[in-house]
Amino acid sequence: MFQEIAAAARSPDLADHFVECHMLGRHLTMLDDDRYVISDDFWAGRLVDPVVASVASICARDILVARAAIIPLSQAAGKLTAKNRRKYEELFDLIEKRAFSKEVRTSAHAMLEDGFREARIRELEADLGGRLTPARKRYRMFLDVVRRLTEGEITRGAFLDEFMEFTRAVAGKLDFGIYSLCLDRIFINQMIPLDIKQSLVVEVLKYPPLIRKELITNLMSTSGRDPELVRFTTRSAVTELDDTALTDIYLLAKHKVTVRSMARAI
Repeated sequence: MFQEIAAAARSPDLADHFVECHMLGRHLTMLDDDRYVISDDFWAGRLVDPVVASVASICARDILVARAAIIPLSQAAGKLTAKNRRKYEELFDLIEKRAFSKEVRTSAHAMLEDGFREARIRELEADLGGRLTPARKRYRMFLDVVRRLTEGEITRGAFLDEFMEFTRAVAGKLDFGIYSLCLDRIFINQMIPLDIKQSLVVEVLKYPPLIRKELITNLMSTSGRDPELVRFTTRSAVTELDDTALTDIYLLAKHKVTVRSMARAI
């Protein structure tokens, strides 16, 4: 479905990689799979290629990333005269028809209807910022909770309660890539007891399939992982999940190990 934008000037490797992530039912990652794409990559101008942004807005399963990808496209279109805006109108028409997220389809339609007016772009930025800012403040608060745990200032039970509350508070409001990084660091932190990590694994196994698959395979493929935690995770997954879910986890974990090994070898 992306042949319609293939003729545009682009960074083909990253755009193609985003399509691959989408076809694998994954959140978007950077090329070497070392991290997930987050909204700042588009909002802060780190990824500016119009086709990369277009593909991200269509493929991203993280609504915050998908909506952020719309912003640089809208800004670029808004700087052009109506006569020279045709290619961007075609891109937004494609986004409106094909985006994974209904919110992105709605935003694309609104931009087309309003002719990429600056007021509409600012409205989109304000709405996205209104979601992100409180969630990131809550994230920083939770990082302090993690620090207090490593310094023995709070109990196991108190930490797990804080984790559950943090997860509820930021659901749908914090980039998946940031939430994932937070958990990855907890799982490899040698100052955090194994039994606490095991309790978190038990919770993660209850998450929706896509999120669960990404987080569990990160744990199983990340450098510095605890072999005992990996064994516990494997046993728990076999007990709690069906064969289809287990197969998905196995294949994705193998894929991540392969990609990261290749990246280190380059």
